[in-house]
Amino acid sequence: MGFGDLKSPSGLKVLNDYLADRSYIEGYVPSQADIAVFEALDAPPSADFHHALRWYNHIQSYESTKACLPGVKQPLSKYGPQNVADTTTAKAVDDDDDDNDIDLFGSDDEEESAEAKRLKEERLAQYEAKKSKKPALIAKSSILLDVKPWDDETDMVKMEECVRSVTMDGLLWGASKLVPVGYGIKKLQIQCVVEDDKVGTDMLEEAIVAFEDYVQSVDVAAFNKARAALEEWLCGARYQPGQIHELFTLQRVKEVHQEE
Repeated sequence: MGFGDLKSPSGLKVLNDYLADRSYIEGYVPSQADIAVFEALDAPPSADFHHALRWYNHIQSYESTKACLPGVKQPLSKYGPQNVADTTTAKAVDDDDDDNDIDLFGSDDEEESAEAKRLKEERLAQYEAKKSKKPALIAKSSILLDVKPWDDETDMVKMEECVRSVTMDGLLWGASKLVPVGYGIKKLQIQCVVEDDKVGTDMLEEAIVAFEDYVQSVDVAAFNKARAALEEWLCGARYQPGQIHELFTLQRVKEVHQEE
């Protein structure tokens, strides 16, 4: 295996033909194999070898991070076409012992390793800082309650005032309406959004039925995971209270926003 003499036009032609249908010397990402071949070249290939020149310019962009590329650098005889022998190896080995050896990247391995390590640490620190600024997701639920009175003489306005007087950390009351039940009796249907970790349905029901002069019972008519659009609607930012019976499920909320 090899490319012949990479310091001669014939060797560059072999490299150019080899890269005609490849982006890298090995695999699909830059690696130490690319660095080994790159360092064997004295200068960029001429425009006549456009595949090799394209590869050369791309690998040169990894100048400051070449030590971080995957793989283990091997002799040139380990790369290239099977039917071509490497004749650059001996010269490359001799050049390694020469004090005037040309470093195409312009720095020694130790400096490059330190620089690559510094860049890696900076990027990790930037990532962690960005991640820490991301707000934590608060799980919320949308609850539709049916609050039933004792009879048709119950003051429904006062009953709603009592219900809305229930305050808890993580509880937000929304729209409401009166729904006929029968025999002149109406129930209060009221929407709320709660933070799951702070407010439960049992807590709500217990607090509401405590107004025993007005409230006979409380039932959960609908329970869904709340989203920002739903919560905005519940606060009356975009919809009228009378639309609650049409929009109390998340699927319907999604359909309404798509229609808009």
